[in-house]
Amino acid sequence: MKLRSLLCGAALGALVWNAPAGAQENDYRTAVIADEDGNDVSSVYGTVPIVVISSRGTPVDLADSTGSLAFINSDDLEQRQVRDVADVLRDVPGVAVSSIAGQTQLRLRGSEANHVLVLVDGIEVSDPFAGEFDVGTLQAEIGSRVEVLRGPQSALYGSDAIGGVVAYESGRFEGIAARLEGGTNETINGAARLGSTGDNWHGSLSAVAVSTGGEPNARGGTRDIGRDSYTLSGKASVEPSYGFELRASGRFVRTEGEFNDSEFDSTSPTFGFVIDSPGKRYENDAIYALVGANVRTMGGNWTHDLSAQMADISRDTFGSFGRTSGSDGDRLKASYVSSLRLAEAHSLTFAADWERERFRNDDPLDFAFTGRKSIENVGIAGEYRFDGDVIDLSAVIRHDINDRFADETTFRLGAGYQLASSTRLRASYGTGIKNPGFFELFGFFDGRFIGNADLSPERSESWEVGIDQLLAEGAIALSATYFDSRLKDEIFTTFPAPDFIATPANRDTLSKQQGVELSAKAQLNDQITFDAAYSWLDAKEDGVEEVRRPGNIASAALNWTAPDDAANATLIVRYNGATDDVAFTDPSFIPVIERLDSYTLINFNAEVRLTERLRLFGRVENLLDETYEQVFSFVSPGRSAAIGIRTDF
Repeated sequence: MKLRSLLCGAALGALVWNAPAGAQENDYRTAVIADEDGNDVSSVYGTVPIVVISSRGTPVDLADSTGSLAFINSDDLEQRQVRDVADVLRDVPGVAVSSIAGQTQLRLRGSEANHVLVLVDGIEVSDPFAGEFDVGTLQAEIGSRVEVLRGPQSALYGSDAIGGVVAYESGRFEGIAARLEGGTNETINGAARLGSTGDNWHGSLSAVAVSTGGEPNARGGTRDIGRDSYTLSGKASVEPSYGFELRASGRFVRTEGEFNDSEFDSTSPTFGFVIDSPGKRYENDAIYALVGANVRTMGGNWTHDLSAQMADISRDTFGSFGRTSGSDGDRLKASYVSSLRLAEAHSLTFAADWERERFRNDDPLDFAFTGRKSIENVGIAGEYRFDGDVIDLSAVIRHDINDRFADETTFRLGAGYQLASSTRLRASYGTGIKNPGFFELFGFFDGRFIGNADLSPERSESWEVGIDQLLAEGAIALSATYFDSRLKDEIFTTFPAPDFIATPANRDTLSKQQGVELSAKAQLNDQITFDAAYSWLDAKEDGVEEVRRPGNIASAALNWTAPDDAANATLIVRYNGATDDVAFTDPSFIPVIERLDSYTLINFNAEVRLTERLRLFGRVENLLDETYEQVFSFVSPGRSAAIGIRTDF
């Protein structure tokens, strides 16, 4: 308690020593990071990217960040032929991915999936009904990039960011580009993007379509599980006068596909296992939009940004005789962010957020509560940064006022120290909070699930230390981080007697996560690069291992690029260690623990330039046709292949 009080006082002191300040909203700054000629500068200052999610203020050099950051640029996505963004997140230390038809979850550092805040072009995209984002609906657009910030970030972003933040940016694009491919399992994928820039404006439009006939995902099943996903997005900005800019972005995502259900016949030998379920399918629609205005004063040293965003997500499931369930969730959010840069190294930021989330269970069978519920939250945050030649410091404090839960204050402190020209030490300490979701509070399915309106928010404390090392005159970059986290009041599902109907509750024991994250990037010669990552995790609740959190995860990517970029090839190896999962194979519906085997996936892709504007590419995923499960009794896809062409002007 004394340590907590001391750290809170230090954070507050660092923030109030001068006037409040600000910055452009991170979504805006990320989307338009460019030099005076309008060129993308996401990799300026040598090979050091500029990132934005580690601050609500102005963008920060990755080398100056006091947190654990990963940056995946558009070249990485293109070289690895990424179609589902979730796939490339497997190459980030500390990230665990589990995927089934209709739901792909991310867990950072052993957190729950609803502890990870996902931003798409600066818009919060989680479903208020489920409390998390289905990352399987996020398709890689041409020219996009990804940032991942690990560790509690509630002081910057409020609830939902205990585990960290994942920010996907479609980026600023100019020209015309398209790709089209076909492959096994009746796969047809395509993407196109158009962008243009004038003296004081910029705009782009993008479309992505992913379609596959799929393959069986039940043990011994024969029913193919197909999927279709369509994404339309656009963004624009205009500067009517010097120092004043308006912007807007929008996105529509539709995902539909089949899924298999579990066997509910308690007399069946496959009770609790996934079985072929003809007629079972889902349809998900999501609409996202953001508008904003930015004013730069004092020669650009003081900025003011006002933005408003919305998200509207609907989900429906169907059986052989029609719609069986549905949900609607929407979010409105308004933000004001002001940032003041003092001298060369100091900056202050003030941020205020208002957010309202609403939820409705759209049940056509009258088995569930269908009333609409809403929650409003106001958050006020202050941030101080010092980016020096040798020392980097950051301090953030935030106070949230919620109309359902008690007010909460969270903070984060970070420091970086350049021990030598090629060696940097960093450390941080922070607190986080996650409010219960609508489904946990109010969800109701007759005889199956009952919500708990008396739930308390989950709270976390976490610290980390790390070292970044450059070798061979910067050709090799190594990073190592150790973290330790404690989660209190963890929300879990209980099955109280005598009815054993599922209902959520807060644990009175402690959930502990600790781990080591390692990464390496190497430019072996002019044509060959190598990237590798490894994570060791020990995540336990009251001494019991938590589910879907592998103890060991590793990946490696080796890329070769021919002179003048005439061709390239990439070999990717991903290892996922053994992990526990929950199985409902007991007729009482009380969960039992099943151990899922480890697995290794090998992907290979290549591309060759046919003409100045036309390229031929191909890839094979799961090259060795590994049989594996990411979730109990859901069999994941086997070997697949695709070939296609792409062009740009």
